[in-house]
Amino acid sequence: MLTQIPPIETKFIIEAAYWNHFPIEGTNRHEIGIFAVTDAGRLAYSPGSETLQMPLVSVDLDSPSTQRTLGAADNALLRRIDLTTLRLFIAVCEEKNLTRAAAREGIAASAVSKRMNDFEVAFGVSLFERLAKGMALTPAGEALLHHARVTLLNVEKIAIELAEYSNGVRGHVRMLANLSAIVQFLPEDLSAFFQAHGLLRVDLQERPSGQVVRGIEEGAAEIGICSAAAETRRLEGFHYRTDHLVVVVRPDHPLAGHDRLSFAETLDFDHIGLHAASSIYLRSQYAATEAGKSMRLRINVPGFDAVCRMVQANMGIGLIPDRAFEVIGAGMNLRAIPLRDEWARRELKIVVRCSRQLSTTGRLMLDHLQAAEGQEPEGEGSGADTAARHRG
Repeated sequence: MLTQIPPIETKFIIEAAYWNHFPIEGTNRHEIGIFAVTDAGRLAYSPGSETLQMPLVSVDLDSPSTQRTLGAADNALLRRIDLTTLRLFIAVCEEKNLTRAAAREGIAASAVSKRMNDFEVAFGVSLFERLAKGMALTPAGEALLHHARVTLLNVEKIAIELAEYSNGVRGHVRMLANLSAIVQFLPEDLSAFFQAHGLLRVDLQERPSGQVVRGIEEGAAEIGICSAAAETRRLEGFHYRTDHLVVVVRPDHPLAGHDRLSFAETLDFDHIGLHAASSIYLRSQYAATEAGKSMRLRINVPGFDAVCRMVQANMGIGLIPDRAFEVIGAGMNLRAIPLRDEWARRELKIVVRCSRQLSTTGRLMLDHLQAAEGQEPEGEGSGADTAARHRG
């Protein structure tokens, strides 16, 4: 903790290791250091005697002079952080070479080198290991790279949002959602939201469920929608929708005549899998292991439409949610056979860091999404019965 000794004419800062146990009469030198604030805003160490006599009544942490003294050193360091330096730092990280980074940013290589060196000196850390074939990040550099990217992204978002406000927008909310939510439910839900709130804007990005959780934790968005099976850690969660997984096959496939299937029955056939981070792919791999078999995976594809196209091309069978098949596969002369496994019925969940701290627009969106399931037109519910209508 930092504080000041007012009676001394020169301003000093005290750094104590264990303030709660600070003695009234004497303090061992190893527990306290005295630093003088110079005109340049730097801290100069001033060694003291073995003990320092200092009554507690001489310390005023809340006085304006204390705050001014503490702020001088902080501001000196903060002035070293500017957007240009962060942008150049990111360029060096990505190019792994000062000359290429300088050419990319249109600045002299010597100027880039000086900025990086000044930054390292100011903070007393090494950001790079200078190697014969380029530059590699140190652990401190890795930490800065994360913060630099987040900072520049936030600045870009500020510019975008302010431009939108100048054009009449009255609110903005960022969302992350998995593919299942985006394809099956969000188009109608967001359409209804915009009908009620026409001057608001939504930035929606698709990510796998695990990355949705991470993005909400890191502040990349206010609201996320993911599989309820995903580990949401300390995030608040709210029910959103349910769906049911179906096996998509061609009409001439040996499984096409079944009304329902267990997942184990499909493991003797080639599968079209979603991308490796997909919650459906991960769960199906686990189910195959539980059945004592391995999936005969022919290919991984990025989306439900690609699964259906590969099935249509006789590459194998695929696993997708029932509502996604209604939207994508129903007109492709394919069959959707519901799985009877318990895990095939899935819940989608809304996640936020703290519902009490949402922006006004974020609160409106959360309330709307929570109420959306009860506002579906009658007969549009998800589940095995929905998929059964498209078997033939």
